[in-house]
Amino acid sequence: MDDSARRQIALWLFVCAAMVFATLVVGGVTRLTRSGLSIVEWQPLVGTLPPLSQQDWLEVFGKYQQTPEFRQVNHDMTLDEFKFIFWWEYFHRLLGRTIGLVFLLPFLYFLLRRRIEGSLVPKLIGIFLLGGLQGAMGWYMVKSGLVDDPRVSQYRLTAHLSLAFLIFIAMMWVALGLIEERSRYFANQGWRRLQRFGFWLFVLACYMVVTGGFVAGIHAGKAYNTFPLMNGHVVPPEILMLDPWYFNFFSNMATVQFDHRLGAWLLALLAPWFWFRLRRFPVRGRAQAVAGLMLLVLAGQISLGILTLLNAVPVALGAAHQGGAMVLMATLLWLNHELRVPAPLRAG
Repeated sequence: MDDSARRQIALWLFVCAAMVFATLVVGGVTRLTRSGLSIVEWQPLVGTLPPLSQQDWLEVFGKYQQTPEFRQVNHDMTLDEFKFIFWWEYFHRLLGRTIGLVFLLPFLYFLLRRRIEGSLVPKLIGIFLLGGLQGAMGWYMVKSGLVDDPRVSQYRLTAHLSLAFLIFIAMMWVALGLIEERSRYFANQGWRRLQRFGFWLFVLACYMVVTGGFVAGIHAGKAYNTFPLMNGHVVPPEILMLDPWYFNFFSNMATVQFDHRLGAWLLALLAPWFWFRLRRFPVRGRAQAVAGLMLLVLAGQISLGILTLLNAVPVALGAAHQGGAMVLMATLLWLNHELRVPAPLRAG
């Protein structure tokens, strides 16, 4: 595959990744405005068209009025108020469908023009299949809130969120590899330790995504709205109040929020340490520059998290914090890609 094709495919994947980011932010607003249960059917093709007439709106609203959320929470909602939550969910789904087209059509074009090397095809097919799975998972999540309890399952919400990040990670990593190939080999011991350090920072960021999903799923950000202590405690006394004990990690607001805070504290301590260790190696400036950018993004994300918590998760801050998580993930991916460059033999 020539350099021109590699750059074109990488650009296409970066565009798709940017669209995943936009969908994540819109999804955050959809969740925070309680708009996610406004569309009670999953119609991948027919559902692309919104209501076009007053009769269409009344029909869609009538279906929503049969849901537990309307009967128990929004029983006095007007049609105009319904339109507000409908449009957020509609645009969230529309973005997801659009990503599918923006991914599939150029993929077929590159494939038919023989501009994709054989080893890349399975990776791209895998990403497309993950996108399809994500759509199904989104509906599976919505269905959990259309039963007796008008609240989506925190397990399904976390799976839906995690899949979005997995698709984003796959797109970004493949695109970065197309721009500049890296090698894990011929690095000395000190550099390999830094590579492992960078990898575990990335794993810790993934942990933050999963715990953040459970925080969102049970609305744990609405409780313990103090910082740095949790209502005066380092470890809240009710952290293991549920039985059996392992339910606390998924359903107890105190435990779920504590787990998320713990990950943030670890990142806040380990990321500067990594940056300091990296500066001891005579590497090219880009790796050090990306590490510095990672610190800035992390500082911004932690600050957003604190502000979101202290203000009991307003829509704007909550959506910004969710988007910031993906920006941090992108920076850590870029950093780990830079770390695949072997260090000079004299270093460490």
